[in-house]
Amino acid sequence: VQSVNLKWLSFKGSYLLARAHGSGYLLRSIRNMLSRLGQIRRCAASLSQSINQIAASRQKHTLPDLTYDYGALEPHICAEIMQLHHSKHHATYVNNLNVTEEKYQEALAKGDVTAQVALQPALKFNGGGHINHTIFWTNLSPNGGGEPQGELMEAIKRDFGSFQKMKEKMSAATVAVQGSGWGWLSYDKESGRLHIAACANQDPLQGTTGLIPLLGIDVWEHAYYLQYKNVRPDYVKAIWNVINWENVSDRLQIAKK
Repeated sequence: VQSVNLKWLSFKGSYLLARAHGSGYLLRSIRNMLSRLGQIRRCAASLSQSINQIAASRQKHTLPDLTYDYGALEPHICAEIMQLHHSKHHATYVNNLNVTEEKYQEALAKGDVTAQVALQPALKFNGGGHINHTIFWTNLSPNGGGEPQGELMEAIKRDFGSFQKMKEKMSAATVAVQGSGWGWLSYDKESGRLHIAACANQDPLQGTTGLIPLLGIDVWEHAYYLQYKNVRPDYVKAIWNVINWENVSDRLQIAKK
C-alpha cells in the first residue's frame, strides 16, 4: 500500500511538471505513467494469484486411520458399528468441516459478517465431531481394559476415591446424557485435578468447558445401536473392556505441560 501511494505521488508530481514544460513532455510523462500503471496491475494480479494459491493449498482436514481393524474390538464393539462409525459418520464430519471452512474463508475475504456468524454452528458441530472422534479412536484398543497405572491411577484415587468410583461416576454421567452426546474424563489445568463432564451433541469439551479431554465415550446411537439397541448402559459397561489406558495416561502428561 505504501509503495502504491508513493508511486501515485510520483505520477502527480510528473503531471504537474509536464504542465510546466509543454505538451511533448506531457505526452512522454503520460506514457511513463501508463507504463507504471501497467506494472502495478501486473504486480496486483500476481499477488492475487499467490493469495489464491495459498488459500487453495491450505491443508484440509483428513479422516485419521485407525491403528486396529474394524473387528478388533469385538465382542465389545462389533465390526459393522466400527466400519460405519469411522468410514461414514466421522468421514462426514471431516468433509462437512472442510466445506464449511471454505465458505467461512470466502465470507472473511468478502467481509461478510452475517455469513460468518451463520456458519458458526456448522463449524462447532462438524469441528467438534472431528475433534471428539479423533480422540475416541485412540482411547480404544483391542489390548485395552483393565486398570490404569502410575500417575493416572494416583490422580484417579485422589480425585474420586478409587478407580471403581470413577468408573461408576463417569458411566452414570454418560448414560444420563439426554439425546446424543459424550461423557468425558477430563483434566482441569487451573486446579490440577480430574473431572467428569458431559457434552451434548458434538460440542467439543475444551471449547465448551475449558476442561482438557482425556477419555471420551460416544453415546450417539450410531456408536452402539446396531449391537446394543436402546440399552445404552450395556454399551457403556462393555466399552470399559477396550479402553486404552496408556493413551489416556499420555494425554494426562501432555495436558499437565
